[in-house]
Amino acid sequence: MKLLEKIDYNKRAIDKTSPFEGHLLHELKSYYRIGLTWSSNALEGNTLTESETKVLLEDGLTVGGKPLSDTFEAIGHAQAYDFMFTLLSDRQITERDALTMHRLFLKDNNLTFAGKYRNDPVLITGSKYAVCKVENIETEIKALFQWVASDRTSYHPVEFAAQLHKRFVFIHPFIDGNGRISRLLMNTALLQDGYMLAIIPPILRQEYIRVLELSHTDDRPFIDFIAERVLESEKEMIRLLHIPMP
Repeated sequence: MKLLEKIDYNKRAIDKTSPFEGHLLHELKSYYRIGLTWSSNALEGNTLTESETKVLLEDGLTVGGKPLSDTFEAIGHAQAYDFMFTLLSDRQITERDALTMHRLFLKDNNLTFAGKYRNDPVLITGSKYAVCKVENIETEIKALFQWVASDRTSYHPVEFAAQLHKRFVFIHPFIDGNGRISRLLMNTALLQDGYMLAIIPPILRQEYIRVLELSHTDDRPFIDFIAERVLESEKEMIRLLHIPMP
């Protein structure tokens, strides 16, 4: 059975046992809020541990000896994550949604640039490919979200989500937070189509960066990488819900 077929097979089993709505959706939001916030931030160098992130977000207790910016990143990402769940009533993702996510994520660390496109060129460490020029950002972003609106049904939902991540992060429209917003957009697309989240643990950071870089010329390994992360989330949900598999 091919990877996407496995994902769809598991999805049908989950949907049959517990439809992707109401109680399950609420439980899913609560269960992954800590893990996705911690892992996405850790991929970018945030030093908070998962348990420290949990204490911060659930109890409001800050961690001594850690940079204040790391605390603000965790709070901001959790707020952007919560906003993501407000976008599930229809199958649309817009430029405004991306800007709102970024504003929520960055507002406590850098209000000047929160929810705004960068005005300066940036270089991606370790990449031999240039990101979008400043003067082309708005045009490229508008073209991207036009593609989202017009071509989404041409892809398997997991392939589409991976493509959205890749295309957004290659534009790199913000001065900071591009990776985190691209992963939130990817997971928004997955949730809208009733699929489990793609969570990338920090231990896979090197592989993640490698296949993302490779996707400039061959995006199949990156799509498969994201699909594997969705499959792992499905396996976890099947275990948690005690779903019998034939």
